[in-house]
Amino acid sequence: MTVEEFPVDAGPYALTTGSDGALWFTLVHSGRIGRLMPGQSPITYPADPASGPTIITNGPDGALWFTEFRAHRIGRITTSGEVTEFALPTPECGPFGITAGPDGALWFTMSAADRIGRITTDGEITEFPLPMTGAFVSAITAGGDGGLWFTLNQANAIGRISTDGVVTVHPLPTEGAAPVGITAGPDGVLWFVEIGAGQIGRITPDGVIKEFPLPDREARPHAITVDGSGTPWFTEWGANRVAWIAPDGTVTGYEMPTPRSEPHGIAVGPDGALWAALEVGALARVTR
Repeated sequence: MTVEEFPVDAGPYALTTGSDGALWFTLVHSGRIGRLMPGQSPITYPADPASGPTIITNGPDGALWFTEFRAHRIGRITTSGEVTEFALPTPECGPFGITAGPDGALWFTMSAADRIGRITTDGEITEFPLPMTGAFVSAITAGGDGGLWFTLNQANAIGRISTDGVVTVHPLPTEGAAPVGITAGPDGVLWFVEIGAGQIGRITPDGVIKEFPLPDREARPHAITVDGSGTPWFTEWGANRVAWIAPDGTVTGYEMPTPRSEPHGIAVGPDGALWAALEVGALARVTR
């Protein structure tokens, strides 16, 4: 196992692999979007310093799409660095998670407005209200069943929305679990983190939930993804680690070289390694 760190601007939060084979990441403090091609120096592109770019994903049009939590907009950046921003109809809505959907559109969460949003690559926006208030809907991912799955951080539940807007909610067994990150496995099962309970969760498309306690219940897991073999990897913000979980619930963790680096986002890089965004101003590359 090896962990390498690559310095970037302060405050990287989330990252993804772009259609150009580079790592793209958000810099939430400076409002910039970064690009790192393995083996080269990182570059960043200017945006609104007050926008708070948060989650970023590869879009169906080959561009990168991201949420602007503070500016209440959805952003788009081409692989050549051209930025377009789309204001959302609902004010003060706090867009957070975003993912490419099975319908060719981007789907995103509106954490301060209890809504799920959809934006086409042409910028047409539709919003779908959730059947509760104060849920703080967070991360979202496309499921293998054709729906979009999301976490309801303050409602302590996992939700699903169909592409025609039908919402289903699955309450979690553990009180105060506070789910954040969620990802789809190759077998159709969804994996998510419970930052409040120190657990990793698993939910089948028909709503069967299983939870796995972490060895360190104060680890504060935050983001999650799956590697090329289908293994779930996640960041432990409170324990300064990146870890993976086996089907039986066994967890293997790797500590970051920089103390208190606060790993947040995680993604599979273009080189097949796991990459994590470290709050201290670096990206970490993890191989095993």
